[in-house]
Amino acid sequence: MSSKFLFLVCGFCIYGCNQKSATAQKQLETKIDSLQKIIDHGYKPGLGEFMTGIQLHHEKLWFAGKNKNWELADFEMNEIKETLTDIYDYCSDRPETHFLPMINPVLDSVGRSIQQKNSISFQKNYITLTNTCNSCHQTTRHGFNVIKIPDTSPFSDQDFTAHRQTDN
Repeated sequence: MSSKFLFLVCGFCIYGCNQKSATAQKQLETKIDSLQKIIDHGYKPGLGEFMTGIQLHHEKLWFAGKNKNWELADFEMNEIKETLTDIYDYCSDRPETHFLPMINPVLDSVGRSIQQKNSISFQKNYITLTNTCNSCHQTTRHGFNVIKIPDTSPFSDQDFTAHRQTDN
């Protein structure tokens, strides 16, 4: 009799645990669905926003290199590379993304010019970078978006000359 009682108690416990487990699973599924809706409707920058960011860093890169501010030029190069990574992460569904690797060799060349602190090489490679941007725009049917070497800085509040940093 006691083994039947023990079996009955165990059966109720298992049933109760399964009920709690099923309820907990349903609650988790509801939370997951809710979070998925938030993700699906969350802000996702478009390719245009990323390209505008690249364009700004492209301009700043020019003025930094032109003024031999190699530290700033290196920083701007890394910002461009970081933005390209973001494009791969957030806009991989856009067909234009498949053409982005065409820019990597010229970015490497500009980067070497910066590391070597070579103004002549920098200017030559920067022109190639600009032309590569335009080639990509042509290839992706965005040829109406023509990039050029900047002649005036849109950043009147930034000094592009190299300054020695002081440690505090």
